[in-house]
Amino acid sequence: MTLAYWCVLIAALLPLGCAAYAKKTARFNFARDNGSPREFLARLEGRAARAHAAQQNGHEAFAPFAAAVVIAHATGNAAQGTINCLAVLFVLLRLAFIYCYLNDRPSLRSAAWSGAMLCTVLLFVAAV
Repeated sequence: MTLAYWCVLIAALLPLGCAAYAKKTARFNFARDNGSPREFLARLEGRAARAHAAQQNGHEAFAPFAAAVVIAHATGNAAQGTINCLAVLFVLLRLAFIYCYLNDRPSLRSAAWSGAMLCTVLLFVAAV
């Protein structure tokens, strides 16, 4: 298994970490709130709401990234080092994105999002 494939697993788990953080920050009570967790999450404010938004964006960013990694491997046209580098950079930028989201830094958050999206695009380009 390549480093890039491990990055796909990490990218899949990042939104779950955001969700756990949102629930912990907002004092989610499994006995009381688990019957309608989406309603609970919809009422969040502040840092917990930003963590939930980071979770949602993580789910949105995951599919294109995972597809790009698999396609870059499958075509055989991209060097493994290039695939690994772009995949690691994607994960690091997504971590920066989450940090910026939680700390209400919208300009830096947008830059991190753009960088991660560029990594995804470059993985597709490397596969050509």
